[in-house]
Amino acid sequence: MDWVFLILAGLFEMFGVLMINKLNKDRNIASVVLLIAGFGLSFIFLTLAMETLPMGTAYAVWTGIGASGGAILGMIFYGEPRNASRILFIAMVLGSAVGLKLVS
Repeated sequence: MDWVFLILAGLFEMFGVLMINKLNKDRNIASVVLLIAGFGLSFIFLTLAMETLPMGTAYAVWTGIGASGGAILGMIFYGEPRNASRILFIAMVLGSAVGLKLVS
């Protein structure tokens, strides 16, 4: 269950990053509430995951999901560059997260 919590934490981290961009475009209370909810849930699930997972592994995987997911969502929704080197480095981050799972 700890890895499920960690994946959920990463997904809510991605949602929080999207809400930062939304807040920059639409300065309203709904954007603020969604931003706080996204990051709040992310931290709650990260805390639950860290009850059994080592801190270094949990933090690295959580950060990797959030950073890679944010970059991918930026490419999908905001027209950020989609070149091969960028995709390669995102894959390397995700591969490192999988590697940490395999050795934990």
